[in-house]
Amino acid sequence: MSEAEQVPASAPEAASAVILDALNATDSNGTEALNATAKFVATPEGTALAYGSLVFMALLPIFFGALRSVTCSKSKELGENDYDSGFRNSADMPETITSRDAARFPIIASCTLFGLYLFFKVFSQEYINLLLSVYFFVLGVLALSHTMSPLMSRIFPVSLPNKQYQLLFTQGSGESKEEIVNYEFDTKNLVCLLISSVVGVWYLLKKHWIANNLFGLAFALNGVEVLHLNNVSTGCILLGGLFVYDVFWVFGTNVMVTVAKSFEAPIKLVFPQDLLEKGLEANNFAMLGLGDIVIPGIFIALLLRFDVSLNKNSRTYFYSSFLAYIFGLGLTIFVMHTFKHAQPALLYLVPACVGFPVVVALCKGELTEMFRYEESPPEEAGTKEDSSASDKKDQ
Repeated sequence: MSEAEQVPASAPEAASAVILDALNATDSNGTEALNATAKFVATPEGTALAYGSLVFMALLPIFFGALRSVTCSKSKELGENDYDSGFRNSADMPETITSRDAARFPIIASCTLFGLYLFFKVFSQEYINLLLSVYFFVLGVLALSHTMSPLMSRIFPVSLPNKQYQLLFTQGSGESKEEIVNYEFDTKNLVCLLISSVVGVWYLLKKHWIANNLFGLAFALNGVEVLHLNNVSTGCILLGGLFVYDVFWVFGTNVMVTVAKSFEAPIKLVFPQDLLEKGLEANNFAMLGLGDIVIPGIFIALLLRFDVSLNKNSRTYFYSSFLAYIFGLGLTIFVMHTFKHAQPALLYLVPACVGFPVVVALCKGELTEMFRYEESPPEEAGTKEDSSASDKKDQ
């Protein structure tokens, strides 16, 4: 949890390593920025409004991302991507994080973070942030479009034609032809893309905090929706590794703080503490890094899918972990203001989000069942579905 600067986090695959390392780096640092840089003293009302808004915004992508992850998981089990969440292609399928991915994650995150630190030390910060702005502009437009698509499907006028389109790039010819890109989309998706592009241009030109938050919420919601832990043990490995990562880079070095102060990208949520005094032009921000949302969020989403698998019409583990997240985030803010020092939020979020559901499972006698719950990667799910259909046909 942070107060006014920026940084990154990393994901299970190479392409998403930069993004999620950016996410996780932010989660610990921005704190210092507001306290140290601006000599602005926030009023109690402004502080309460800023942190209350950040907590509320953090809960939105976790809650709705977890719900959408259930739909996403069901489509994975069917071996197809038929849920209504945007461009329909293989890239929308959930990315399953295995225990091996989880174990490597903190190492990849550390290497990415230190690499960014060296980049900012050697090269001009201005040019690096220009490249990052363009990169995150493209990612942000796609993420926001994907996030808006279900809403657009509900409000799109039925009187307007909804035409279908396909963008296909292939390599080679005949039997050796290979698909490179295969996107299927419709008019609703194009409207979402247009609206997202307007927000993207606004962010690119003005770097306004509202545009930043729209992109940040879209990144967080998509991360919680699409990144799937395959079991609870993997979640514990991931959160445990990032617990150590977060504490080391915040308390052990100045690397994360340095990158946080240099990195300009929508990988954090911000809210002005001087909003009451300056309105929308306020510029003294409290900040929450997306790593504080996405990392615990994918674990909370896993517990929701576990609740669904029990077929008990109950969401006990989801709500217990969700409340634990609120408690952990509140504790982070409290400690940060008590000691006036940047805090690694995962230091408080990890024990809360893992500990609460485990205690609930112990009380209900379902701890073994929780740790035995397993999700298959998309390709395995599709194979199982094919073999099941084949068996039924044979019978």
